[in-house]
Amino acid sequence: MSIPNTWGTPYGGYGGPPPVPPVVRAKDLRPRRIWYVVAALLGLVLIGAGIAFGVLAVKDTVHMVDTAHTFTGGEQRTFSFTQGRARSIYVSQSAPGHVDCRVPRALADSVTQPSGTFRVTLGARSWERVFEFTPRTTGDYPVICTSDSPAAAFALGDKPRVRGVAVGMLAAVGCFLTAALAVPAICIVTAIRRGRHRRRLMGSADAAWT
Repeated sequence: MSIPNTWGTPYGGYGGPPPVPPVVRAKDLRPRRIWYVVAALLGLVLIGAGIAFGVLAVKDTVHMVDTAHTFTGGEQRTFSFTQGRARSIYVSQSAPGHVDCRVPRALADSVTQPSGTFRVTLGARSWERVFEFTPRTTGDYPVICTSDSPAAAFALGDKPRVRGVAVGMLAAVGCFLTAALAVPAICIVTAIRRGRHRRRLMGSADAAWT
């Protein structure tokens, strides 16, 4: 004979089964996970652009001095010149010394010293711009330079495009900094908003169970 349970719960029982926790699928969260991919692609594009800007700036500097056709002090070398294209004369010497360069008057009225100092290092040599001139005619003309330093080497080159090189390097740095700031920011904002959306969805599901 069974004894009725006046408390409403069978002997040996602990009530009904616990409620199943709400399940929130990752694809239901907003913003979508595609923003992580967008952040990665944006980072790759910015880094690639920064590398491109840096390479172009360095390339312009490397080709600024014609190191393939250097000449020593007192040696006369003939070069091709184009009318109106400004040229610079660079010197590489181990110690400071007085430098003098001459070109035919038919090529240029004068060889002048630049107002500012410009130095570029290519390989094991450092080249400093010492003179510049603008050819008034096109043709082949000799150039001769001397220096107090016996081991001095000279080279012809283009007039430095300091502004262009500076802009290129600043653009490269700007791309790298933007990538370093934008990519983590997009990922962090996306993760925070997805977490908040998950909590809202779970709160709505919990309210539906009660």
